[in-house]
Amino acid sequence: MPEQTTAEQRTTSSRDSEPHLARSLSNRHIQLLAIGGAIGTGLFMGSGKTISVAGPSVIFVYMIIGFMLFFVMRAMGQLLLSNLNYKSFSDFAGDLLGPWAGFFTGWTYWFCWVVTGVADVIAIAGYAEELWPGIQLWVPGVATIIILLLLNLPTVKAFGETEFWFALIKIVAIVALIVVGLVMIFTGFQSNAGTAAFSNLWSHGGFFPKEFMGFVAGFQIAVFAFVGIELVGTAAAETKNPEHNLPRAINAIPLRVMLFYVGALIILMSVTPWTGFKAGQSPFIAMFSLAGLGMAATVVNLVVLTSAMSSANSGIYSTSRMVFGLANDGDAPKLFGRLSSRKVPQNALFLSCVLLLAGVALLYAGKDVGVAFDMVTTVSAVCFMFVWSIILASYLAFRKRRPALHEASTFKLPGGIPMVWVVFAFFAFLVWALTTQPDTLVALLVTPLWFAILGGAYAVVRRSPLHQARVAEWAAMADAETAAAVRS
Repeated sequence: MPEQTTAEQRTTSSRDSEPHLARSLSNRHIQLLAIGGAIGTGLFMGSGKTISVAGPSVIFVYMIIGFMLFFVMRAMGQLLLSNLNYKSFSDFAGDLLGPWAGFFTGWTYWFCWVVTGVADVIAIAGYAEELWPGIQLWVPGVATIIILLLLNLPTVKAFGETEFWFALIKIVAIVALIVVGLVMIFTGFQSNAGTAAFSNLWSHGGFFPKEFMGFVAGFQIAVFAFVGIELVGTAAAETKNPEHNLPRAINAIPLRVMLFYVGALIILMSVTPWTGFKAGQSPFIAMFSLAGLGMAATVVNLVVLTSAMSSANSGIYSTSRMVFGLANDGDAPKLFGRLSSRKVPQNALFLSCVLLLAGVALLYAGKDVGVAFDMVTTVSAVCFMFVWSIILASYLAFRKRRPALHEASTFKLPGGIPMVWVVFAFFAFLVWALTTQPDTLVALLVTPLWFAILGGAYAVVRRSPLHQARVAEWAAMADAETAAAVRS
C-alpha cells in the first residue's frame, strides 16, 4: 500500500480531529426524505392557482421542471460521491469554485429554509385554527417548534423516522386522490361541473387555453413547489452506505414527479375541468368533497398540516447542518460547530428554532404581513435557484479541475457538460418568467440585497485565521484526492 503524501497526512489528521456527524440515515429514510423534498405543500394548496393560470398545460410545466431538476440532482450526486468528506453541497462548492462559493451557498441555503420554516409555522397555526376554532394562534406555533426540537435533538435517526412518516402521509393522500379519481372517471361520475372523463383535459380550450403566456405563468408559480428537492444532499454526511443509497434516491426522482405531480394533476383536471379551479382553494378538498366524502376538508387540512410540519422539520434539520458545516469552515461562529454526545449539532438546532419563533411573532403583526410574506418567500425561491445553479457550476469546475476523478466516477451526470448548459438556459427562462408578474418582479429586484449583505459579511470573514486554515485544507484535500485517483 503506497505511503500517504504530506498533503494527504495533513488533511486526514485535520479531518480526524474535527467533530463528525453520525451516518444513521438508512435507505428507507433517504428514499422518503427524497420524496418528502419533492412533494411540497404547494401541491396540496397551491396547485389550484397554477391550474387556473395555465390550464391543462400545467402538466407539461411540472414535467419540464422535474426533468431539469433531475439533472441538477445527478450533478449533486456525482460530486458528493466523488469525495465522501463533503458534508453537503456547500462543501463541494467551496472546494471547487472557491471559498466564496461555500460561504454564499451555505448562508443562502440557510436563509431559504429559515424563511420557508417561518412560513410553515404561520401556515400550521392557520390550519390548526381551522381544525380547532378559537385556539390562540401562538399555541400551535410554539408547540410545533418545541415538538420538532425534541424530535431532532436525540439522534439524526429520530429526524429520519419523523420525516419518514410525514412523507408517508403525503404519499397516502396523493394515492387516495388518484384511486378515488380513477373510480369517478371510469364510472362516469356526474356533477355540476359535468361528467368526469379524461376528455376534460382537452375539451375546454385545448391543452393551452391561456396560450403561451399562460404557460409561462405556470412556471412562475410551479417552480416554488420543487424547493427542497435537493434535501438529500444536505443529509449526505449522515447517510449509511451513501454510494448505494444516494443514487437510488436521486434516480427515482423522475418517477416520483410523474406519479405525484403529473398523475395527481391529470386526475384532478379530468374529474373537474380546469375552469373550475381557483387560486386559494385546495383542489384536493374540492375533489374529495365532490365525491361525497364529508370528512374531506378535515382530512385534507390534517394532511396539509403534516405537510407543513414536514417542511418545517426539514428546515430545522437542513439549517442546523448547514450552520454546523459553515462553523467548521470558519464561516460561522465556532459555537455552532460543536456536536452533542449523540452526534447532533444541538447549538445549531437551537439557533434554527429561535429564528422560527419569528413566525409566531408575525402571527400578530397584522393582515398586511401576508402580502409581505408572499414576497419574502418568492425571494427564498429565487435563492433556491441560485443554490441549484451553484451545484451545476461546481460540476463544470469539477470536470475541468478533476478529470481523473470524473473518469473514476460510477454515477456520472447523463448528458455531461452540454446538459448543464441546457439547464442553465432553463433557469434563465425561469428568471424571465418571474419578470412577467408584478409581485414576483418586485421580489426578483429585492433579491440582490441579500447577496450584497453576504458580500459585506464575507469581506470580514475571509480574513479570519480559521477560514484561511480551512481554505488551505481544501487545497490539500484536492491534491490528495487527485493523486489517489491517478494512482488507482
